[in-house]
Amino acid sequence: MRLQEFWGRVREEFGDVRGEAIARDHVFSAFEGRTAVGALDAGVPVRTVWLAICEEFDVPAQVR
Repeated sequence: MRLQEFWGRVREEFGDVRGEAIARDHVFSAFEGRTAVGALDAGVPVRTVWLAICEEFDVPAQVR
C-alpha cells in the first residue's frame, strides 16, 4: 500500500475532517503511544498503520 492510497482510504472511510483527526491526533498503543502519522514518520509500514486503524475503529473486513 502506498501513502497516497492510505490517505485516500482514511478519507473515504472516515471523511476529511475525522480521518485527519484520527491519523494526526489519536494515539495507538500498537505504535508505542504514537499517532498514525507518528508511526508512519517512524518507518512503520503504511499497510500496518492502516490495519491498526481498521482494528481500532472496527472498519468492516471488506474495506480493509
